[in-house]
Amino acid sequence: MDKIVILTGAGVSAESGLGTFRDAGGVWTQYDLEEVATPEGFAKNPGLVHDFYNARRENCKNKAPNAAHDALARLEREFTGDLMLVTQNVDDLHERAGCQNVVHMHGELMRARCALCDHRYDAPLVMGVADPCPACERGPTRPDIVWFGEMPFFMDDIYVALSAADLFVSIGTSGSVYPAAGFVQIADAAGADTLELNLEPSLGISDFAQARQGPATQIVPEWVAEILG
Repeated sequence: MDKIVILTGAGVSAESGLGTFRDAGGVWTQYDLEEVATPEGFAKNPGLVHDFYNARRENCKNKAPNAAHDALARLEREFTGDLMLVTQNVDDLHERAGCQNVVHMHGELMRARCALCDHRYDAPLVMGVADPCPACERGPTRPDIVWFGEMPFFMDDIYVALSAADLFVSIGTSGSVYPAAGFVQIADAAGADTLELNLEPSLGISDFAQARQGPATQIVPEWVAEILG
């Protein structure tokens, strides 16, 4: 086995205290997504959108990577083949665990970009409506996040990797958000083995050749240990 593509979702960070999209009482349930996670919402009320992501940024900086993040960082360091780690998460816990090459298909909470010139830069902890772009000195500036209705990042690179993979592994995802939910079908069609690691079966579990259930902090380190021998 020379080429592995891994997709991680909110379930990887849940045990670090970052709630998943569907958690009852979680941060997403307290807001209208049309208002805080769409281009239209940002155009209508950028202050509200910045307040939402400022709160998420503050929450994220106080969390720490868990054993699942650590195990994937170990895999990146020690696996001798090609490894692509794709995440739907916007947090930086993979990086803080030591991962060097994370593909953030939905953007990064700790990054910002200019909506005018598309310059990307490290976000301040608190962003505001009047913040100028460091490059063009205009704006508006926004979180470097893929909102609903926008195209995820790096899709061409991801599809190339999936089509060449020997193994595709989905970790901590619900299997309900596209295009990521369709990655398993692309990998399977290209002849890759497929594995789901999840707390409970996802909506797309029938598309996987193998599946294991349990807390990410338990089953991910176990799987990584097996791969590394």
